[in-house]
Amino acid sequence: MWARVTAGGSGLGLRASREFLLRVTGAGCAGKILQERRDFSAEAALKKTTLFDFHRNNGGKMVEFAGWSMPVQYKDSHIASHMHTREHCSIFDVSHMLQTKIHGKDRIKFMESLVVADIAELKDNQGTLSLFTNEKGGIIDDLIVTKTDQGYLYVVSNAGCADKDSALMKARLAEYNAAGFDVDLEFIDEALIALQGPTMAQVLQAGLKGDLSKLTFMTSTLVTVFGIPDCRVTRCGYTGEDGVEISVPRSRVVELAEKLLSNNEVKLAGLGARDSLRLEAGLCLYGNDIDETTTPVEASLVWTIGKRRRQTKDFPGADIIVPQIKAKTARKRVGLVSTGPPVRQHTPILSPDGQVIGEVTSGCPSPCLKKNVAMGYVDAAFAKNGAAVQVEIRKKTVPAIVSKMPFLPTNYYTG
Repeated sequence: MWARVTAGGSGLGLRASREFLLRVTGAGCAGKILQERRDFSAEAALKKTTLFDFHRNNGGKMVEFAGWSMPVQYKDSHIASHMHTREHCSIFDVSHMLQTKIHGKDRIKFMESLVVADIAELKDNQGTLSLFTNEKGGIIDDLIVTKTDQGYLYVVSNAGCADKDSALMKARLAEYNAAGFDVDLEFIDEALIALQGPTMAQVLQAGLKGDLSKLTFMTSTLVTVFGIPDCRVTRCGYTGEDGVEISVPRSRVVELAEKLLSNNEVKLAGLGARDSLRLEAGLCLYGNDIDETTTPVEASLVWTIGKRRRQTKDFPGADIIVPQIKAKTARKRVGLVSTGPPVRQHTPILSPDGQVIGEVTSGCPSPCLKKNVAMGYVDAAFAKNGAAVQVEIRKKTVPAIVSKMPFLPTNYYTG
């Protein structure tokens, strides 16, 4: 899923960082002081994770992101951080994301009234990427739902959608409780960090008593990590690499981060690397690549809709979404590859004869492929791998090719 975060995504943080630098370096002394006061005031209004001071002390460059102050990068360059994650492993602070437990004997029925996944078919401690949908078939948010063996569902959803997600669940909870169903919500106030990269397993195994090889992709367990009890470790991530998300008591997250960093394989990584890593992996960013105006079928996320759910049509927007699976849609999310100038969000996509056929929703130069990668929506007639199209950059057309995603092979651990 981690297909997650907020409108504007990491690009918002990167733009905020660049704009701040331009404002400060372009001002006089008095202007600098005034700007610093304004930015200090703005930063004070932002929410902060438990690792905020830790980020600062480790050279983190903080930017606004979904109402939070988050590190966009550290002392290493964005590209160096990206490549370190691909070749070793990195820690990402994702504590700003919404963590929820759903209790009660009717918890599965409750959750299935909001999402497209078949939660009932999950095995104990197995999770799945799913989607909150509205009655028009649009995507309210993407999230990971895990069916734990502890008598509750564990849900992680996007920071930028936290308010509307919690409101959505609370409203449905009121309906269910009024109807006599047994269900309750618990919003978890714990830290959440991700450890991502090919050497993650050897690093984390040193702090576990159990055998990490038994924890496969999209499964979860409660375990003691480096002496810290009651950590929920879920094997998933937002980079395309083998990785985990660790939900840890806030009082001990700095301790955990320091123990992980004591291994030379591990470095800290920020929003900049996270965005380019997820894009190479072909993963959606909420607010850029999916939103309430896109359906799961348009977004090429049909695989998230459970087969039983397609038959029962008992999730929000099913009457619109399910027929689209067979009838197809007018537009489709696709990958794009090009060379030359970088392809960014809102770049027009053109047919070979120059007609506008779509728009880029995310794009960046790929540090691994040494070419530009992007995703966006195009007219269905052009949604074929290998199709030649063009992108318009600064009023000039550049050739591009529709490409299968992920752009790089993923390395998820399946046992």
